[in-house]
Amino acid sequence: MKRLTQILLLSQVLILSCKEKQQNLPDPLEAGWKGKAVCEVIENNPKLRVLKCTFAPGVGHEKHYHNPHFGYTLKGSKFRITDYKGTREVNVPSGYSFKKDSITTHEVLNIGDSTAVFLIMEYK
Repeated sequence: MKRLTQILLLSQVLILSCKEKQQNLPDPLEAGWKGKAVCEVIENNPKLRVLKCTFAPGVGHEKHYHNPHFGYTLKGSKFRITDYKGTREVNVPSGYSFKKDSITTHEVLNIGDSTAVFLIMEYK
């Protein structure tokens, strides 16, 4: 019983920590780059919000959080990504998809020579 209580307490601390991060950072729609929006809402209903995010070369996305989501790359490029793993450079190809089942945070910068476009589908 004591072990179960400890696990439940730790779970609550982790949930509160995620919510605190969420409250201190903008979501992807609110976050922009140098005061300009990079995402637009293309669908919003009670179950799903779909964003289209466009990054010209040299344009990024300030540090922000994502609720659980699925993403799809319409047009790829090379990015510098900073998240809990550190900073790395990745080539994101057109047609690439990704999924996150938890709240995540990151900052990105398009360091490639082509404009990248993503669809982000956030579950509500």
